Amino acid sequence: MSGARAPLLRVEDLRVHYPIRAGLLQRIVGQVRAVDGITLSIFPGETLGLVGESGCGKTTFGQALVRVVEPTGGEIMFTGDNGQKIDLTHLRESELRRYRSEIRMIFQDPFASLNPRRRVIDLIGESLRNFRRLSEPEVEHTVAELLRKVGLRPEYLTRYPYAFSGGERQRIGIARALAVHPKLVVADECVSALDVSVQAQTLNLLQDLQEEFSLTYLFISHDLSVVEYIADRVAVMYAGRVVELAATEEIFARPRHPYTAALLEAVPRPDPKAARSAKRIRLKGEVVDPANRPPGCAFHTRCPYAAEICRSVDPMPQNLAGREVACHFADQLELKGVSADAAIR
Repeated sequence: MSGARAPLLRVEDLRVHYPIRAGLLQRIVGQVRAVDGITLSIFPGETLGLVGESGCGKTTFGQALVRVVEPTGGEIMFTGDNGQKIDLTHLRESELRRYRSEIRMIFQDPFASLNPRRRVIDLIGESLRNFRRLSEPEVEHTVAELLRKVGLRPEYLTRYPYAFSGGERQRIGIARALAVHPKLVVADECVSALDVSVQAQTLNLLQDLQEEFSLTYLFISHDLSVVEYIADRVAVMYAGRVVELAATEEIFARPRHPYTAALLEAVPRPDPKAARSAKRIRLKGEVVDPANRPPGCAFHTRCPYAAEICRSVDPMPQNLAGREVACHFADQLELKGVSADAAIR
């Protein structure tokens, strides 16, 4: 998907650390390293899936891209309309405002992300007034068209969020994100709160809108079945860092990092006998505490293949046939993936 094209967004060593304060004087005694040095690119027109267990920093990373949370360090290089690359991490709020319309976010909870006291026309129309400077008749016409695009009736624009189902509310959230013609959409667990049948409809809608509006997605999810369906590439995140990044079919066919292989074990298998007889990677313990990261590889406390080097030396990402893997033994381990029909379609 990337080819020789320039990335739309290039993240270099992005960090989001939160101070831990204690004592009467509230001195800083430590850091919660929610995002701890991520480097990756997102290319125009692609969907990059970001996966990992709860608490690994996925949502914080997505929020840092849109500056909902402030990065502690690193760079977020965004390519604007004129081809100029801008580091979003160092822009003041007044300077950042012009890029707010180019990078938008779809939030996880369709019930909490919509103000219950505002009508649909106001929820979606606010960004049209702020960024596109449309008149009220133009706002009404545009919101009606957006509702049609996401499969809702245009007359719904005068209704309040309580009148809609979860799937319909998420469609309103999608329409709100698309209202100002963004280049990049950060979708944070945007189908996790929906029923399975509604999930499929929403995923198909996102794909149709991507093609129609030439959108680029960062799709954040803990569900690899969903990511396999929608993503072109997958970044696997653990303890604030990306441990593997590759094309979706390569990740599923042959993972190179033990953590990726363990996540794939959770993908539903169509053959119950094969699922029972398969040798599984059993992870011990819980996800590493981002405030107390162990020395060496953060995954060594749970990895069945950990050796002495893993406990003392933090592995640097290495390139293996076009994929990036942060594991000392990535080129030696024979890890099993899942069949192409294992994921829910």
